[in-house]
This record gives sequence, C-alpha cells and structure tokens, in this order.
Amino acid sequence: MACAAVIVPGLLRSSVGTICAQAASLRLTSGALRHLTLTSIMKSKRKTDHLERTATVIRREVVSAAKVCGAAAESPSVKRLHLLVADKDFSFKAGQWVDFFIPGVSVVGGFSICSSPRLLKQERMIELAVKYANHPPALWIHNQCTLDSEVAVRVGGEFFFDPQPTDASRNLVLIAGGVGINPLLSILRHAADLHRDWANKGSGYEVGTIKLFYSAKNTSELLFKQNILDLVNEFPEKIACSLHVTKQTTQISAELQPYITEGRITEKEIRDHISKETLFYICGPPPMTDFFSKQLENSHVPKEHICFEKWW
Repeated sequence: MACAAVIVPGLLRSSVGTICAQAASLRLTSGALRHLTLTSIMKSKRKTDHLERTATVIRREVVSAAKVCGAAAESPSVKRLHLLVADKDFSFKAGQWVDFFIPGVSVVGGFSICSSPRLLKQERMIELAVKYANHPPALWIHNQCTLDSEVAVRVGGEFFFDPQPTDASRNLVLIAGGVGINPLLSILRHAADLHRDWANKGSGYEVGTIKLFYSAKNTSELLFKQNILDLVNEFPEKIACSLHVTKQTTQISAELQPYITEGRITEKEIRDHISKETLFYICGPPPMTDFFSKQLENSHVPKEHICFEKWW
C-alpha cells in the first residue's frame, strides 16, 4: 500500500473532518471535467467495465471534483478512502454509487458510497471502501493514491433508501456478502441518523426495526464491524446484526463471538423476518443476490419490497 495519508481505524470523525478541512478546496473547470469524463468513456471498452454494465442506469448530470483526504486499510484486501467534495451541487441517496474518474487512468471505476448522506451535508465528505483487484481504478487506489490526490465523481444508481417524513414506517432487512456491505452500511447509517432525529425531535421519518445479515470469508474480512457493533449498541431496540463467516480458521474474539455464526446466511433466517412492513435490500455476488431475491419472491414478498444490487 502506497497511500501517504493513513487514518487509524476508529479515529474520531471530527479528526478526519479537521484533516479534510485543511485540504484546499478542489475546483476543476467544467471543460477539464468534461474532457476527463468523455476521455474515460471513449477509452473504456471492456465489456465488464463499470460504464458499460451501468449504461442504462440513472445518473446525475453533475460531475464533481474530489480530493483524497484520508485512507486506511479496512481489511487485508480492502482500502477505505475519505474524499472531500466541495461542490455543493453534489449529493447522493443512501445506497448509491459513484463513477470514479482518475486523471491519467482511462478506465472509469464504480464504487458504492458507504458513508451517510449526513456526513456529506455536515462535512462535505464521502467514504468509499475498495477491494484490491487487477483493475486499473482499484490498482490506482491501492498503489498510487496519496493525500490530496485529485479525482472526479458522479453519482448514479437505483438502489437506495430515501424515505420521506410522511412515508409509512418500514422495517429493513439488509443482506450483504463481502464488499456488498458498502451500500448497505450507507443505508444502515442513514437509518440511524433518521432514528436519532425522530428520538431527539419527535419529527421526521420513523424507522422500524433493522436487521443486518452480513457474510464474509472470515472475521478479518468483515468490513466496518466495529462501526456496525457501535450502532447495534447505541440502538439495541432498533438495530440488530448477524455476522456470518464461511472459512474461519482462527479464534473469534470474545467481543465478536455473540454476533458470529459460522456458515452461510440461510433461507430460514431471512424468512423469519418477512412481514408486510419489511423492505429487503440485498448486495453481494450475483449467485447470492439471485438466491435470496428468488426465495423472497417465492415467499410472496412483493417485488417492490425487494431491492438488490449486483456489483460483480
């Protein structure tokens, strides 16, 4: 890893904000942004490219400059980035992703945002978590990005949770596999923000219960586990999690043990949470998303209550 700025996991958000605030606000001209976007689109020819896979997906028109203001190893294979986006026209809904434009890299990346919309509103910052891969944008993030590296981002995606204050209260079941946790963590964090507003002000959207099912190879690859457990402990009456590991070879820590199940997420676990008030969000490898979305449909869950994202 060759990133110059390292934020130790667990560093207080206010400290991260201070680091980002010290970075000069990045402004690319509209012409430069347009050139970067068009050049990347023209050169991205591989069928598996993000732009081709998502060509029919709704995107915002705004392409915004961003600056890397922090990075950390979230797991042995995943690197977390904090990006400062000064453009006030840039916004997103919990669960959406960004087109990720890197000067000098012809291939456009596509990465889900894992932070909450509130963090952007308060600190003009978004957070990404990118798995190492032999793909130019991921290689650049893991091997070349440094503090103050300049990129550009554009929001897209139809997988999101954006309830309005007058909407009916819904329970959420979030089903994640591997780095599929990223958009679901954004949704979880947003739901927690909404619940804080409801608890403190008695107004806004009333969130129902939230259950996260999250599977990874082992506990070292369970991303953001401390962030997740912090939310579970903050709102035990609202948020619960079941963390699954499929190839664990080391001893599980005492802190994690109460939340860990060895083995895959099962159909029965999900079926036990079916109700007419529940929305299901699924993100992970295609076989996983296909399996659970099909099982939910077979259990007569309305299609409009099943949302999934295939990101590989």
